[in-house]
Amino acid sequence: MKISIITPTFNSGTWIERNIRSVNCQTHEDLEHLFIDNSSTDNTLDLIQKASKRPHSLISEKDRGISDAFNKGIRNATGEIIAILNSDDEFFSNNVLALVNASFEKDPELEFVHGDILFVDEIYGTNIRRPLQCPITEAMPYNHPAFFVRRSFYEKLGHFDETYRYAMDFELISRMYDKPDAPRLKGIYLAGEPLSIMHAGGASWKFEVQSLLEVERALEAGHMLTCKAKQILAIRRARVALKFQISKIGLGNLVRLWRKLKWFRRAPRT
Repeated sequence: MKISIITPTFNSGTWIERNIRSVNCQTHEDLEHLFIDNSSTDNTLDLIQKASKRPHSLISEKDRGISDAFNKGIRNATGEIIAILNSDDEFFSNNVLALVNASFEKDPELEFVHGDILFVDEIYGTNIRRPLQCPITEAMPYNHPAFFVRRSFYEKLGHFDETYRYAMDFELISRMYDKPDAPRLKGIYLAGEPLSIMHAGGASWKFEVQSLLEVERALEAGHMLTCKAKQILAIRRARVALKFQISKIGLGNLVRLWRKLKWFRRAPRT
């Protein structure tokens, strides 16, 4: 099956080549790489044209935010399978797309495939993050950088809500849960090696407080903002505040240790 990889860019010259290399080396041949650029002023566009060895397209124009860029990519994608790989992220190995494609071909009813990510954070520590696969009212169940969907996924749920700037992926996934008759889409978890490498520093990572406000908004819109959900959000806000305070006084190693223990405890699930 043809796989469309959507990569939003904006002045991404520092890291876009590693993103492209991870696509170039994929053993799965039937793919396209769509770059949705927000009028970059650095060397991003030149690097895309020089480094891309696979079929690719480039749209460079002002957008209304990341959600708008995602949606442009979806509208222009021609593949049966769609993945979003942000400009500072990359695929973990050269057979990721082959594994994903095999899963979709094996089960025609499968709507999404997801897996682990290697989260690279030079400040607070690098670790492998397994999807939480928890209730949506507790946290994001999936790792969005390691989330692959059929085109029909967006046809059933709709595209990204462009009023969200940080938690647009959470809001989209929440639509699978927000109504009794909401589509229960079939997905599987690919155990084993991570599917993608995510580098800390993205919008939702930098603006964690604002991201949590959007998470609360999405839950409220879906009538899922229960007392328990509010308590969990309060704990998450307190944790973010504590992390910044600990780092401010030079005790960042405590955050590193906590994260290491947190993700080490999470066992793979199928």
